[in-house]
Amino acid sequence: MFENEFKGVLQSAVRRTARLLLRPPVEGDADFLIRLFSRPELVAHRPVPRPDTPEESAARLARDIGHWKDHGFGRWAVESDGALIGFGGVTVSTEFDGLNLSYHLQPESWGHGYATELVRESLTFAFDDLQADRVIGLVRTANTTSRRILEKCGFAFECEVMLHGAPTNMYAFGSFRT
Repeated sequence: MFENEFKGVLQSAVRRTARLLLRPPVEGDADFLIRLFSRPELVAHRPVPRPDTPEESAARLARDIGHWKDHGFGRWAVESDGALIGFGGVTVSTEFDGLNLSYHLQPESWGHGYATELVRESLTFAFDDLQADRVIGLVRTANTTSRRILEKCGFAFECEVMLHGAPTNMYAFGSFRT
């Protein structure tokens, strides 16, 4: 499956860390993504903590695939031990200065250091490969786990912003501008 789906994708689009395979998302990831975003614990920190409909998840995947086509990079599908565990990476921010780091991992993988590993590789990619000046992470105030991960990886709190109608903490890594 892996080899056929990625024919023609630049080798640099696929990255490996100590425990993770990071690859561009493909249409075949739809069922996993639908299950992932139907999990109440995954969407608990949204302004409206409602799971996605299958159509919303399909649109999310289409946006991720489209970002790769438009920019040559984007959120990766994240695998561990040959199994898909989530999505994450950096994308072009249309609202804020800098690349936007985001990730969503299945709850069964929480607490194993995968998010930290993904964030660190995303930063390496953003600064070394993309020559980015700045990466931001947007975290709801109540999401203390994500805040700690960003801080552990060197992000600093910058300001509070409104995102989708709710106060959100903006963390930044790189050139800090307020």
